[in-house]
Amino acid sequence: MRPKLGRLAAVLCCLALTACAGGQVRHGGSGPNTVSFALPPSATPNWILPLAIPGYTASYNGVIQSALFVPLYAYDGSSGEVGMDQPASAAEPPVYAPDGKSVTITLKPLTWSDGVPMTTKDVQFWLDMVRAAKDDWGAYSKGLMPDNVTGFHIVDDHTFTLTMDKTYNPGWFTANQLAMITPLPQHAWAKDPDPRKAFDYLVAQSKQLGAYPTNPLWKVVDGPFALESFSSSQITLAKNPRYTGPDAAHLDKVTFLTFTSSAAEYNVLLAGGVDYGYVPTTNLGQKPKLESLGYRVEPWNGWSITYIPYNFNNPTLGKAFQQLYLRQAIQHAVDQKAISQVIWRGAATPGYGPVPQDNDPTFLSDIQKTNPYPFDLDASKKLLADHGWRPGPDGVLVCQDENACGAGVVKGTRLSMTLLTESGSDETDGTMQELKSELSKVGIEMRINAQPLNTVLANGTTCEPSSPACVWQLSYFGTQGSWYFPAYPSGEQLFASGASVNFGNYQDKPTDDLINAATLSTSSQSMVDYSARLAEQLPVIWMPNPPYQVSAIDSALGGVTQDPMAGLQIQRWYRTK
Repeated sequence: MRPKLGRLAAVLCCLALTACAGGQVRHGGSGPNTVSFALPPSATPNWILPLAIPGYTASYNGVIQSALFVPLYAYDGSSGEVGMDQPASAAEPPVYAPDGKSVTITLKPLTWSDGVPMTTKDVQFWLDMVRAAKDDWGAYSKGLMPDNVTGFHIVDDHTFTLTMDKTYNPGWFTANQLAMITPLPQHAWAKDPDPRKAFDYLVAQSKQLGAYPTNPLWKVVDGPFALESFSSSQITLAKNPRYTGPDAAHLDKVTFLTFTSSAAEYNVLLAGGVDYGYVPTTNLGQKPKLESLGYRVEPWNGWSITYIPYNFNNPTLGKAFQQLYLRQAIQHAVDQKAISQVIWRGAATPGYGPVPQDNDPTFLSDIQKTNPYPFDLDASKKLLADHGWRPGPDGVLVCQDENACGAGVVKGTRLSMTLLTESGSDETDGTMQELKSELSKVGIEMRINAQPLNTVLANGTTCEPSSPACVWQLSYFGTQGSWYFPAYPSGEQLFASGASVNFGNYQDKPTDDLINAATLSTSSQSMVDYSARLAEQLPVIWMPNPPYQVSAIDSALGGVTQDPMAGLQIQRWYRTK
């Protein structure tokens, strides 16, 4: 967001006057019981329905959705351990049958904002739509939700039982399956008795962003907040006076501000125009200045991994990407330590595999931990030369021996790749330039196509080789982490064959078997083996994992817990003065 010059000048003038008077600066410039929060650079919320389709699964959409519509089960990791957040959940803890093949759930006495009680039919409405439209649901993985639920049995208005197709790990099933469910107001949203038509109608309505504030659909909520306004520059949520749960909002309003770049946000932050913002790593040396302006500066680490997907179905380079030696050569050219220390000023942590590496080590293998492909340009060059790649007239490697280059890689293929990357972040820009430079030293050309984050997410999705949408080759959306896990960091959504968030269409039977084992067993060994396999098999380019952000928080704002799972729990924020 580019601030209006008049407003910015007024804020700066106010800053100067209060500084001369020795007074405390009031941030945000809004009402006495409101807070403004800065969204990531170039990130604009674009989906309100708590049923995302591919390309609309960004975490900031989920933050707004969960404030309006209470999920069946919420999780939080701000205490240092990831666990269920009962006050923010729509149901009491689940009760599993002794054989583990069914689970009984009791809803809390929540009421929709139009006065209608929430019931088990609202959960069934969600499940019926997901079953009818699972191939268009952004979280679908074949064999998992909703495929693994074989029966929905209503006990009464507030209690229901789900029957599963087999016995699952209860911790995984609650955290990674039941937590996907959000009861939806069936009485107000089921405009058609056919679940597929109801889903299509709600998706169509969700695409009409400009109508969000006036659309009667989105006025029926059960969360601690309701939607007041929605535009490309800001989204405002107001306290829901009809909320009936145990986790009511303290603030009257929370406004989410959008910015075109981290530099634009930082200028407004310095002017006191944001209550809760972020500090670009290039400005971390100005921490004392921010503290003198009434902010506390705190890193916000994530339960996440960061990576660049390959498009294995790309018609030009997909077959080349499918060669493990090429992925190894590319990984050897990623100087993760330099990116972490120089570009991120030590705020990022090198990441070498599919499970979070800088938090709980329960699922971390020794192979992932010790990095099987350290930065080594000589090793990269040798791998490429040994497999038939030779420099062309411009220095870019060309396949000269298709028998050596690998199955499906035709002679004359050039290692010239285009990376679709998010714009607006100095850290992302620096990371991509560093990666481009190192790859060029081994003969791989990388062209950078920077676009707003929503464009990157929409264009870098799963595709068939013959589809015009399959032109993308590499995609990066990880300035604040590429993927934030649910409580159980398994890979059924990311790297299982056919998974909707498996953007590059990676397929590997042993990986599928390990992911499946992790959903069934309470032992951590299958997850450790999964960590080791994908650290070696490289389904993506592993990149340093940054903090979600380094936050600058108004010292007068209380109740803030920086959840590693990227949740905000805005209903618990309050003003201390």
